[in-house]
Amino acid sequence: MKDLFSEAPESAYQPLAARMRPDTLDDYIGQAHLVGPGKPLRRMVETGHCHSFILWGPPGVGKTTFAQLLSNALDAQFIELSAVMSGVKDIRVAVDKAKQLRLMKGTQTVLFVDEVHRFNKSQQDAFLPFIEDGTFLFIGATTENPAFELNSALLSRARVYRLKTPSIEEITRALTRALDYQSKVSKPLQIEAHYVSVLAQAADGDIRRGLNFLEILSDLVEPGDVVTEDQLEDVLGGRLRRFDHKGDVFYDQISAFHKSVRGSSPDGALYWMARMLDGGCDPLYIARRLLAIASEDIGNADPRALQIGLNAWDVFERVGPGEGNRAIAQAAVYMACAPKSNAVYKAFNQAMSDVAAQPSYDVPNHLRNAPTALAKEMGHGEEYRYAHNEDHAYAAGEHYLPEALVGTSYYQPTDRGLEKKITDKLGWLSELDKQSPLKRYSKSGDSPTWDPGGEQA
Repeated sequence: MKDLFSEAPESAYQPLAARMRPDTLDDYIGQAHLVGPGKPLRRMVETGHCHSFILWGPPGVGKTTFAQLLSNALDAQFIELSAVMSGVKDIRVAVDKAKQLRLMKGTQTVLFVDEVHRFNKSQQDAFLPFIEDGTFLFIGATTENPAFELNSALLSRARVYRLKTPSIEEITRALTRALDYQSKVSKPLQIEAHYVSVLAQAADGDIRRGLNFLEILSDLVEPGDVVTEDQLEDVLGGRLRRFDHKGDVFYDQISAFHKSVRGSSPDGALYWMARMLDGGCDPLYIARRLLAIASEDIGNADPRALQIGLNAWDVFERVGPGEGNRAIAQAAVYMACAPKSNAVYKAFNQAMSDVAAQPSYDVPNHLRNAPTALAKEMGHGEEYRYAHNEDHAYAAGEHYLPEALVGTSYYQPTDRGLEKKITDKLGWLSELDKQSPLKRYSKSGDSPTWDPGGEQA
């Protein structure tokens, strides 16, 4: 058998990524939300009960691979078209072939159309009658949002499945699988596990790109030699020198980034973000850290920060690293310039600490749900005051904590940003509580009562 990484005659040559396509779903890497046990695409393969569908996801996530696996499982004829290279004439040829196979041999056909969004409306419409009459099982693949790029008529006949970007761990698994297979058929490529992780990181969510890196690397290494750092740098364009795969330098840089945003330094935030990206950091790792910052360090001083962080993540997922990195940078600058408050962070931690350390207090009767007659007989929900029926939509003097915790205050908003208004609002509500003749008290274990005169019941 030929070396997995060696050059075959030109007529027989296949890229490593093509040679490593899995033969079964058990070897398929990633997309557990679709191909895991009991998930829709796995059930389709296992049961053979199929419908036409669209696979939507970034390059290198396994769209073509899954289509081929399904075709093999159905023992169907696999016909592949690329919307980049094909036209209506090619569609007609594929249709004719599928009809002949169905008529002459009773063979089912899977028609896989890559980059289907590149077909215009009339080309997309050409598939419709043959999807409806079962001439073929239609599988489209697209990197663009089908809602914007595909005809509604086609979408109404094909379900859409969203494929996710593989994680670094999943790409590492694909590379390790290729290396394991190569070691069985020829002299193994000697490469440290750390360098395999670097290749997976540099693949930027594209398994095919990672396998291409591995194939290029094999051309630089003499059989039996150990892969060197210089050789890896040649393959990755010098990025290895700056990249520290989650070692001390990586964590120091993410710490510097976080502290720059917390410290309201947009320049520091941009610099450390650029350093991490330049070193090969996953941009979505930075996006995740920004979401933590929005909640931990900004909080209600500017609640928009959390939404802006989510928007940046969404932009990255939709348009990729080029424009997506700028969206994440925009979110970082916004958060660095936003007013800061860790009041919610501290309040939540204190509440969690109290719950862990104290007894499990009962819910006060007036706050309990009363969905049944028995619950009502037990007094559940009695004397509950519906805030919307009271002045300012506020039940002044009411308590919402267990009796033993009445008077506890977790959330202490700051005087910065929106929290200044929250502080003023809570202060005003506190004054209403003090002035209210309806205050709930209870020192005994009895159900609390109302004292319109403000005296303890």
